[in-house]
Amino acid sequence: MSSAWARLVHRHPWPALLAGAAVICTAAVTQTASATSATPPAHQRAAGAGTTMIEGGTGGTSPVPVTTMVAFHAAGNGGDFECLALAPPQPTGAGSGAFTTNAMYVTGTVSSLEVNGDAAVLRGVATVTGLGAGQHQAFTVTITDGGPGATVVLTVSGLTFHEILVDGHFSIG
Repeated sequence: MSSAWARLVHRHPWPALLAGAAVICTAAVTQTASATSATPPAHQRAAGAGTTMIEGGTGGTSPVPVTTMVAFHAAGNGGDFECLALAPPQPTGAGSGAFTTNAMYVTGTVSSLEVNGDAAVLRGVATVTGLGAGQHQAFTVTITDGGPGATVVLTVSGLTFHEILVDGHFSIG
């Protein structure tokens, strides 16, 4: 330490203490600001699989029940979404409780994920067979966190399906 600085600090310690405190505060604020701006947002992800029922089935005055198998995983760098919709081969009578007819299949790549509390919105592009068939179909799926009772809303090929999870689990976070 220089002798002039030592004499100043010894005779008048308050200016030196204030200058030192200012330097420390400036360094702390700069460090906090750079750490905040350099740190990416919390790692968001959504994943799960299960069996759902489509609310209202096929709709109309004589709705036929429809079940789906849904599986997905998504993070900030993308993911995948799968949904196979199965319906009974006939609406009533023998076999009407056997979900064996492939009504629709959606297989897609997730390009974005947005998490808001216990819900996630996945967006991407899919290939669709059966109902709404086509390639490069934009899709949006909103999923809520949880086990049976959690929900899925899938919009693809101009169609929207409201589903309720009956078996499985979806994790959002």
